[in-house]
Amino acid sequence: MILAFLSLLILAWFLAGYLGVSQNLRATYVGILLAGILGALVLIPETHSFSIRMGGWAPWATISFIFGVAFLFRLFISALRNKSNEIYFADVQEADEFSNHELERYSRHIILRELGGLGQRRIKDSKVLIIGAGGLGAPIIQYLAASGVGTIGIIDHDKVSLSNLQRQVIYLTNQVGEQKVFSAADAIYKLNSNVNVRPYNRRLNSEIAEEIFSEYDVIVDGTDNFETRYIANAAATTTKKPLVSGALSQWEGQVSVFAPHQGGPCYACVFPTPPKDGLALTCSEGGVFSPLPGVVGSVMAVETLKILSQSGETLLGQMFIYDGLRGESRKIKLKPIKKCPVCSS
Repeated sequence: MILAFLSLLILAWFLAGYLGVSQNLRATYVGILLAGILGALVLIPETHSFSIRMGGWAPWATISFIFGVAFLFRLFISALRNKSNEIYFADVQEADEFSNHELERYSRHIILRELGGLGQRRIKDSKVLIIGAGGLGAPIIQYLAASGVGTIGIIDHDKVSLSNLQRQVIYLTNQVGEQKVFSAADAIYKLNSNVNVRPYNRRLNSEIAEEIFSEYDVIVDGTDNFETRYIANAAATTTKKPLVSGALSQWEGQVSVFAPHQGGPCYACVFPTPPKDGLALTCSEGGVFSPLPGVVGSVMAVETLKILSQSGETLLGQMFIYDGLRGESRKIKLKPIKKCPVCSS
């Protein structure tokens, strides 16, 4: 009798659902029905024919208990979802400076619990300087622009060459011979017209570095020469700007965040002097696997966006190393040097 009754109850549940009756309403009816049966079985004698056919009150008490627990659990999950929605809409309200277009464009960021509307607004209000518009610069530029960084500065003096196109994915064949900063600016505007672009068609040097860096929140170094890296490190240290640094060669790349003013080392703490000639090959000397800059540059973009949005933990005091040939990655810890000539003072 119990199995037959439960079978009819389940059939009625799904039939009512097919007809459009809400789960809450169906659960209410089932709860009332089980309460009525259990109450009747408790009140009437166990020798009564109805009690005998129904199997007594004990199994129905068990069924009612299981149903009650399931119903309360569903209410708990529903409350959690409502709380999550409240947080989401609160974040959207925090992002009241966004247009409807921006809210839809960045919606996948806004619904991230660790980032939210407030984090996206921080990204929008930020300024990032990218040094180098080559293999690393290309994916960094793409992801920062797509993510809605308010102002992106790009400094580079090179022209697009045919050999760049194997890995520098923001440039087209018909742009060979053009200055990289202007071609990169054009790519940004086509991707996201909400981004303000500042192209610096020149080489970075120590005379201008500190002045330019002071206008930005984060400096991203995607260059391929040590002279520029040491200039960028010194200027970022002096101006107290986080420096997201990346490098690659052939099949391997590395990324770190240098910020002595936040307790981490600077670039010179890890690499006090440039390597001797021939030890660190450039892309033109040793070659480079075409997707590698995309992998390493994307990690650099991740670190930059985490700094801007104040989300997660960055690679400050750590170096991420990726070996594309073996499909391996690892992290090593980095520490400041007490007598570093750049940051110890």
